Amino acid sequence: MAAPSGIRAVLFDRDGTLVVDVPYNGDPARVEPLPGAVEAVRRARAAGLRLGVVSNQSGVARGILTTADVEAVNARVDEIIGPFDVWAYCPHADIDACSCRKPAPGLVQEACRALGVAPIDTVVVGDIGSDVDAARAAGAHGILVPTPATRAEEVADADVVAADLGTAVGMILGIPSRGATEAVSR
Repeated sequence: MAAPSGIRAVLFDRDGTLVVDVPYNGDPARVEPLPGAVEAVRRARAAGLRLGVVSNQSGVARGILTTADVEAVNARVDEIIGPFDVWAYCPHADIDACSCRKPAPGLVQEACRALGVAPIDTVVVGDIGSDVDAARAAGAHGILVPTPATRAEEVADADVVAADLGTAVGMILGIPSRGATEAVSR
């Protein structure tokens, strides 16, 4: 099965989208996939899509995590849910005003370059507004999968909202679902 409309890649946010969000997690033993994440990623991979993860990891800039901590957690996510074709993370804090921290487009652009795909052929799936804003800024498509941490205005601002990760992947693959809604185009 191939994804419709020229979609060639899916970039997932890590914390709150693929795995339970444990703030500043540097311990691979605390990695727990969210319900449906393993199956959703498997379906996307089986459809021939390139897969990646784009994640803000400001704990590095704050001195709470090391890059080795982040990479160990990423390796555990890869082991449990992956493998992913590319990992891109931003180690900066908000005050650094970098071009990679979501909602800036840098991580999405970096991952697309590494995958050899154009942003227009890519969907970013995340749980907060900065994930879909980064997709927009990079010229990619965004799907918001809200959690209790997602603010109402982020849901209202999203172009596409899915009830869960499985629904989001189903949308990407062109499988109709009751758990998806599309916001009015601007």
